[in-house]
Amino acid sequence: MQNTPPSQNTIHPGRVRSFLVVLVIIFLIFVFQLFRLQILSGSEFIERMEDQRTEILNIPTARGNIYDRNGIELAGNIPSYDIVIIPAELPDDEGEIQEIFRSLSALTGVPINLGEISPENPYNPCVSQHGINQIALEYGQTTSPFRPVPIQCDVSEEVAMVVQERGVDWPGVEIQVNSIREYPTGRTTAALVGFLGPIPAAFEEFYTDLGFVARRDKVGYAGVELFFQEELGGRNGEREVEVDVAGLVLRDIKPPVPPEPGYNLHLTIDTRLQEVSTAIVEQELNFWNTFLGRTLSNNAVVIAMNPQTGEILAMVTVPTYENNRFARIIPGYYYEQLAEDPLRPLFNHAISAEHPPGSVFKLATALGALNEGVVTPEQVIETPGLITILEKTTPADPGRPREFVDWIYDGGDNPGGFGQLDFRGGISNSSNVYFYKLAGGYRDEVPDGGLGVCRLKTYSEALGYGSASGIELPGEEVGLLPDPRWKRINRGEIWTIGDMYNAGVGQGYVLSTPLQVLLSAATIANDGVLMKPTIVREITDEENRIKQPFTPQVIHDLTVDPVIKEYIQYVSGSGQCQETGVTKTVQPWVIDAIQNGMRRAVTHGTLVDEFEGFDIAAAGKTGTAEYCDNFAQEKNLCDPGNWPTHAWTVAYAPFDNPEIVVVAFVYNGGEGASVAGPIAQRVLDAYFQFRSVDAVGGP
Repeated sequence: MQNTPPSQNTIHPGRVRSFLVVLVIIFLIFVFQLFRLQILSGSEFIERMEDQRTEILNIPTARGNIYDRNGIELAGNIPSYDIVIIPAELPDDEGEIQEIFRSLSALTGVPINLGEISPENPYNPCVSQHGINQIALEYGQTTSPFRPVPIQCDVSEEVAMVVQERGVDWPGVEIQVNSIREYPTGRTTAALVGFLGPIPAAFEEFYTDLGFVARRDKVGYAGVELFFQEELGGRNGEREVEVDVAGLVLRDIKPPVPPEPGYNLHLTIDTRLQEVSTAIVEQELNFWNTFLGRTLSNNAVVIAMNPQTGEILAMVTVPTYENNRFARIIPGYYYEQLAEDPLRPLFNHAISAEHPPGSVFKLATALGALNEGVVTPEQVIETPGLITILEKTTPADPGRPREFVDWIYDGGDNPGGFGQLDFRGGISNSSNVYFYKLAGGYRDEVPDGGLGVCRLKTYSEALGYGSASGIELPGEEVGLLPDPRWKRINRGEIWTIGDMYNAGVGQGYVLSTPLQVLLSAATIANDGVLMKPTIVREITDEENRIKQPFTPQVIHDLTVDPVIKEYIQYVSGSGQCQETGVTKTVQPWVIDAIQNGMRRAVTHGTLVDEFEGFDIAAAGKTGTAEYCDNFAQEKNLCDPGNWPTHAWTVAYAPFDNPEIVVVAFVYNGGEGASVAGPIAQRVLDAYFQFRSVDAVGGP
């Protein structure tokens, strides 16, 4: 057997060449990959590296404050102290860390261990329930160890001082100062001011585009906090910084963009009048509930306005809520309690509740009837306690008798009603029969169908009914001014004379908000000028420079602006009101006549008892409106022929130069003059007392 010499190469040359080819291919692959990564995709990876190296930090801004007309703060910002842990700054020794956590737990009551952080149970700062270990170590160290993570939020100032004093002994534990909303006047102005809440998920993209941070920043949820979110919210600032892999900020890459504070809002509200009006409403409700031995009502509204400028001086809605309870978070149990309350305390009843206005609506009927020549101021109308008409529900219907009674008719004790009334007497006594005849006509006494539904609608609209006023509050409703077309579509029936009678006295299908009732009376008080209601006096910046001054806005002047539409008188069965294209104004003497009728209501009519001893000349109108809504039906209050009633009163003073007009509404309050009348009178009295104090420079 021969042995191959050790130095002899036994590898076949072809295998060597194949190996070299493979090496070359592998080398070329690496070269190609290097070329692709550094040349072709280099800019992309550089951009990714920059994204990982740089970060945009959002700097929260300060929300603007809200004040009343006298500078009293209604909403402001106060410091809130959060205990936070910076995981990267904790000691290296595990024993020292746990000793700090034990001391911190004893101080705050937060357990050292509680729950596991998971997708099903995520960590949510200030909301979720987790232990200190889970928050600081499981969450903080694994996400961004140099970022503070809250352990407990909104602690007392005393606890915050203890943490700061122990700072040397507790490395990594700090106090972070945030800003939260405070409402010094609380429930008194909650319906107006509103409250803040976290950015809703449905609007997260919208607010993110504006520079807000979800799950940190708060936005308006109700009231002017919502309506003026853009002005109050300001704009957050930002820092573009360089960070390391652990999230530690190394330096600013660009000069920081400072935050822009929100503007301050100065409302037209007088907090003194707001507080007193709230007390008056609650006292009157408590009186009647106690006097009757049952709950008459726990739902009422008072609005006071300067009819010459449109400034809302007070807006009270009962029941209401405590918006300070929403300062840090919105407690689920409290919100659910409010949401399920049938009286709807979260609801601004002054602008959003729609009710039959009853006799306060007669001002619209009076305006139209007198301006259209349906009646003259001196014309005497017979007003018995009861009248009977022939009502048809279809064109072919032979008709059936239907009785309509006056409010003082009780079935026999006063069958004569008011007797003979002229225009002033009709208003001051609020005679239903008088206004039935004016609205829908009656035989030869008020021929041609009276004012009619189409003309009633246009005069009602001229006084502010049937449309939103544009007040700076969310949720304003428009009410309902029915007409033949509406009834045909929604009820499948034709418009009848009975419908006309009911509409003429603010009943039937007519609905309005308390604000609309107020505007109707304010227009009459202001000689036919309808002012846009406003709750904003001015808007200022952080240095108190005026950015938006107050300018009263006239919607229209009935005696100058041709806003009254002329209609072809509605004919039964046609189904709609036909305009002629002609418009007209209201004669000034018509406004004067209605004012005199309202003045007589205080001196000789429905409000004489309530305003006895009130030494300032006032004028007013009462209303007792029958209703049968879902709430009344659930309580079995809708007794046929004896429906429950709401109480209304609207009044203004001084008569010759009105400074204030007030509407008082009490849900299920019964008779308007006796229940709502005293509220309106007392609010007027309070206003003039405050004015006297201000005139002499008193407190």
